[in-house]
Amino acid sequence: MKFLQIVSFCAVGAALGCGSGTMPDPGVDPRLAREIAAIKAVDNHAHPVRPTAAGETPDDEYDALPVDNLEAQSDPMRQRPKSPTVTAAHAELFGADKAAVVKAHSADYATYMLDKMGIEVMLANRVAMGPGLPSSRFLWVPFADALMYPLDNAKMITTPDQKSFWPLEEKLLKRYYQESGVSARPATLPEYLEKVVRATLERHKQGGALAEKFEMAYLRPLAVGNPTLAEAEKGYAGNPAEYTALQDYIFRYIATECGRLGMAVHIHVAHGGGGYFNVSWADPLLLEPLLNDPSLRKTTFVMVHGGWPFTHEITPLLTKPNAYVDFSEQTAFDSPHDIAEVLRAWLAYVPEKVMFATDAYPESPELGWEESGIIGANTGREALGRALTGMMRDGEITHARAVELAKMVLRDNARRLYRLK
Repeated sequence: MKFLQIVSFCAVGAALGCGSGTMPDPGVDPRLAREIAAIKAVDNHAHPVRPTAAGETPDDEYDALPVDNLEAQSDPMRQRPKSPTVTAAHAELFGADKAAVVKAHSADYATYMLDKMGIEVMLANRVAMGPGLPSSRFLWVPFADALMYPLDNAKMITTPDQKSFWPLEEKLLKRYYQESGVSARPATLPEYLEKVVRATLERHKQGGALAEKFEMAYLRPLAVGNPTLAEAEKGYAGNPAEYTALQDYIFRYIATECGRLGMAVHIHVAHGGGGYFNVSWADPLLLEPLLNDPSLRKTTFVMVHGGWPFTHEITPLLTKPNAYVDFSEQTAFDSPHDIAEVLRAWLAYVPEKVMFATDAYPESPELGWEESGIIGANTGREALGRALTGMMRDGEITHARAVELAKMVLRDNARRLYRLK
């Protein structure tokens, strides 16, 4: 169901639903809805899949830790293959014949999907880019987690999901070794930082990367200490009691280097995929020592997914000068009404730090990155419209300010952060 169609139903419901004695749902102001729908967005976070021709190996570089093949979990209603949301998204993109659309747009499939979503530029969280994802529309955000774990990680496995994740991280680290021209783990930590970590970050930067992405909460808590070099070196030498110190030291090194190179640090801060995900590991308040560290103030941290279910905890963190947030993923499983409440709190606090994103992701054969992308785009625009309409209704902002805020969230905040034209 398209955004404007959704809005029309919401407006009718708001006009009729006034008999309960509570404030009626304002829906979205129709004029504002039209203006929001016309804004070409910058998508701060997504996992687009590279188009491949028949006979080619399917693309598997859309995530360092793919969650679409994990042990079964209880999927949220909106993400279930036969949900009305998924069915409507598929119909909006493909009608009754997806194969015909794919064939008709074989030369421009990925950019055609962006146009359908109303997205001008998408930040692509991928191990590597490739044909079919032109750099004019898809901007690279590679993964840095693997660099944090240069030792044997067998004892880090605590859940069935991690039995899949840790070998993938180790495989990616081997790839970074090879790309850095290093055949084996360097003898000392300073050598490792220089020859592997810094070399990888600089290579990513040269390849067009805008940020480095961390999926840390899938592997360990977001709490990062501030160990000394001596403590980290003990961990690098194989002392198991200091392995966490080593990881923390490497993370801080990466964050510092990202600041030097002009790249942001993106961190998964929210509930995650997989039935064994430890939600408490993703509490955004665990990041506060990093945001408060004077030595990291030149590094911009983006809390991807907006911390759900810890969205209220995100709000005060936005006063940190180097903290930003997007509301991707929430649009996959939450209603526009619920997301609007989150956005309204953020927009009333520090609106220049809030960014739109879809988290387009290949969840299943029925819910590909295309369907999840259009769901995220439509839901995000409606949620934003609902939040701004409520603020207008309550006299907090004018219509002109609502349009200005919509442009900020959908594109201008990201353009300023990443210095996009």
